Order: sequence, then structure tokens, then C-alpha cells
Amino acid sequence: MSDAFTTRILNVATGSSERVVDITRDCEAFLREAAAGRDGLLNVFVPHATAGVAIIETGSGSDDDLLATLHTLLPADDRWQHRHGSPGHGRDHVLPAIVPPHATLPVVDGRLELGTWQSVCLVDTNVDNPDRRVRLTFLG
Repeated sequence: MSDAFTTRILNVATGSSERVVDITRDCEAFLREAAAGRDGLLNVFVPHATAGVAIIETGSGSDDDLLATLHTLLPADDRWQHRHGSPGHGRDHVLPAIVPPHATLPVVDGRLELGTWQSVCLVDTNVDNPDRRVRLTFLG
């Protein structure tokens, strides 16, 4: 494979509760090796039907606010047609329409071009699936 295109899988344990997991450091570690000081794009993709990727501020309550907002927009009740799994699990399958399963970010001189308070986060509301994969791909 060309060094212009490099990919890696992260395994992320999200546990049995809804979570927003900051994976920024994992992305930066991958880019130190894959980008090696070059410009390009980092694509972050979650190959799951019930998880997404968000670029948000973390640590100041925004991650909890995101989960609260998702509860308001997508209540975990019996309204959903998709009915297997935990009660309200159908809403987890709607999540990727609101929090997409991907993000593409600029890389300049081998570093993510994030704003001061931005972080790359895995958003997982599916308590039935505690183990997630995240594919990081650098295209330089």
C-alpha cells in the first residue's frame, strides 16, 4: 500500500452506559506515524449502525449536554419500529442520521487542524454493544 494512504483500526471499549469517548489523542498518535509531517486528510469512520463521530468540546459538560440532547431528540421508549435489544434500542439506529458515523479533518504538517476546544469523539448510545471499532485513514 502506498504511504499516501494509511489506515488503522482502533478498538474502543464503551462499556454498558451511553458514552462520548474522546479519541483525539489516538488520532494524533496515528498521524505522527502515518502523516510524518505531511499535509492531507484524516477520515474517522465508525462501521457500526448505532454509533457516530462528533467534533465537539469535551471536559466542560458539552459531552453530557450532547447525550442529554440526544435523549430529548431520540427518547429511549417504545415508539421505535426497530425493537430488538434493550428497551428503546431502535433510537440507537437513528443516531447516525444525527451524529454521522464519519468525519474528515484537515491535516497540516502532520497535525490535526482542530480548533482550540475541538476534540474528535466517538458517540455511542447503544448499551448492548460495549466494544467498538473506529477506522482511522490518512490520505496524504
